[in-house]
Amino acid sequence: MAIFEGAGVAIVTPMKENGEVNFDKLGEIIDFQIENGTDSIIICGTTGEASTLSHEEHSECIRYTVAHVKGRVPVIAGTGSNCTETAVHLSKQARDDGADGLLLVTPYYNKATQKGLIQHFTTIAASVDIPVILYNVPGRTGCNIQPETAAYLAKNVENIVAMKEATGNISQAIQTVLLCEGALDLYSGNDESIVPILSIGGKGVISVLSNVAPRETHDIVAKYLAGDTQGSLALQLKYLPLVRALFSEVNPIPVKAAMNMMGLNVGPLRAPLTEMEEAHAQVLRAELQKVGLIA
Repeated sequence: MAIFEGAGVAIVTPMKENGEVNFDKLGEIIDFQIENGTDSIIICGTTGEASTLSHEEHSECIRYTVAHVKGRVPVIAGTGSNCTETAVHLSKQARDDGADGLLLVTPYYNKATQKGLIQHFTTIAASVDIPVILYNVPGRTGCNIQPETAAYLAKNVENIVAMKEATGNISQAIQTVLLCEGALDLYSGNDESIVPILSIGGKGVISVLSNVAPRETHDIVAKYLAGDTQGSLALQLKYLPLVRALFSEVNPIPVKAAMNMMGLNVGPLRAPLTEMEEAHAQVLRAELQKVGLIA
């Protein structure tokens, strides 16, 4: 059974001007998400700037999110690393902190062979007793989970239950579905590909767009799953220009800029990320205005 169906938000980590995590603001945006239909909170992922959080901050963010959500929706913690031992440590800590599931990105920089990926993910999954979502985003990591590898893991590791598919390669996604034979749920990892992934049996999306348009992102999935495929597609296409503006610079630079434009006040980014270029910010502002998210 899927950890969730619908739209899960890859939530940002709000920062104070001095660079500290702003937990009060995190609570506010969690409530904003849940009140607007978001089906799951994904904390400490790429969008949450996990790579610049200390291990202590990482655990504190997960613990705070679990406590604040209070079971209203599932909380999924990003605990991946390019070091298997570190990923095991983070995953055990997230389990102890109350996460309902884990999101494990492929090893980055040092990468891995397919054999190495099987060993890496099997070791991490065996260290915990909660569901695991694999995260395949070779554009950021340089490492691709091949369909045969995904199928092996899904069929041989009991708590590997899903994959966030962010390759942008629909042919690979179809082959993964074919080989997994129902043993692995699929979530779109790209906001521009929600409907295509749903059309091959996907359960939903782990979304950046949902940070600024949670109700609309939820509705794209809900309409499709309810049989209103045309309504779902219409929403997908309506928000496509905004999605592209949200990825005009490296994530999460644009989405934090958008949230600040909307008055959500999530603060600055941590280095090496920098504030958005003004030319891109103007396009982003215009797209937010077109869909009525700002005046």
